[in-house]
Amino acid sequence: MSTVEAKSIGAIIGGVPSLKKLQGASNDDWVDRLNHVWTVFLLALFAIVVSTGQFVGDPIHCWCPAEFTGAYVDYTKSYCWIKNTYFIPMDSAIPVEHVNRESEEITYYQWVPLILLFMAFMFKFPNILWRLFNGGSGINLDKIVDMAEKTQLGSPDDRDKTIDHISKYMDRWLETHREYHWNRLVRAKQMMAKICCFFCNKRAGTYLTAFYLFVKVVYAANVISQFFILNAFLSQDYNLYGFEVMEMLGNSNGEWKESKRFPRITLCDFKIRQMQNIQNWTVQCVLPINLFNEKIFIVIWFWLVFVATLSCINLVSWLYRVLFKRNRAGYIKKYLKINNELQTGFDKKLCQKFADEYLRDDGVFVIRVIAKNSTDLVATDLVDKLWKLYKGKRMKKNDEEPPAFDPSTLPVNEKEKEALYPK
Repeated sequence: MSTVEAKSIGAIIGGVPSLKKLQGASNDDWVDRLNHVWTVFLLALFAIVVSTGQFVGDPIHCWCPAEFTGAYVDYTKSYCWIKNTYFIPMDSAIPVEHVNRESEEITYYQWVPLILLFMAFMFKFPNILWRLFNGGSGINLDKIVDMAEKTQLGSPDDRDKTIDHISKYMDRWLETHREYHWNRLVRAKQMMAKICCFFCNKRAGTYLTAFYLFVKVVYAANVISQFFILNAFLSQDYNLYGFEVMEMLGNSNGEWKESKRFPRITLCDFKIRQMQNIQNWTVQCVLPINLFNEKIFIVIWFWLVFVATLSCINLVSWLYRVLFKRNRAGYIKKYLKINNELQTGFDKKLCQKFADEYLRDDGVFVIRVIAKNSTDLVATDLVDKLWKLYKGKRMKKNDEEPPAFDPSTLPVNEKEKEALYPK
């Protein structure tokens, strides 16, 4: 490799932003980042490779007649690249009618970089929705997750102070977004939020959870739809293009056969006007760029299968966590047991109320996201501080309430009855 080539490659790599910058805030799980970070990066990289082959290299070569000068050859190459070429197998006769030739035109290869960039945007789009609208819950989820993640690198005192700040911030958020006025409409909204977790209600504690599940559905729908669209474009004899490729490699002893979707040798018709004479020419062209396009789309096909499988499994797992309410209390109990906070039966019953009435769906969701982006140790300390804040509030509330009626304080003799209830 020459020094100039090494410098140009280094400049290209240096111009690509780091994955950390592409990722943004870590307020989701790794399957989401597989969609909106790794897949976007892969598609953008392929778009750069194809664009380099088109604009830096020579994407098409045409076999021109001997009488063509250099200017004619350049014109032919430019015209055939822009106007499109058509594919007729070598063992088939070229149709005489131009209409039949136009029906075999290949019209996509100039647009491959834009197609790849559009696919990358569609994978990034659900994350854009999540980043724009998760703040409607009233909590800065990006900042909280970032603070929790940084506690792993700080001193013990700084770590304890940060977790304490996060717990107090979450406590104010949980107490602020509650229903304090009750009417029929509020009761109906609360009932719908309990029955259907997809009902976004900030004051019912389901906004973040419902919106995140919606984004998960968008991720899964996007990758599945792109898979079927790509498969419909690539497949020839069967429904699944990847199986066709594997069968072709198996039957040909590893020899790669030419694909009808990505032909390397095509034909091009054009006209040259000289004075009042119009001459028709048909030339044979080679598309080296299709060598890259074919391999790139095969890799993308298998990658979409991989991402679609993981996205669907991840969506089902999140639905299971959210739809079954017992998972909410069980998740919180796991962290409280680590600190030995559930010592009595009363504590266990109180933990159920702590998860269902205090944290609710959104509070538990925030703790899940923190645990996935930091460690279980951070989540354990955060749940412990929230638990203590909750118990402290209950004790204060019980102290302020009047004492309950005690039957033992009733009068026990006739004189006391007459003193309290004179005739």
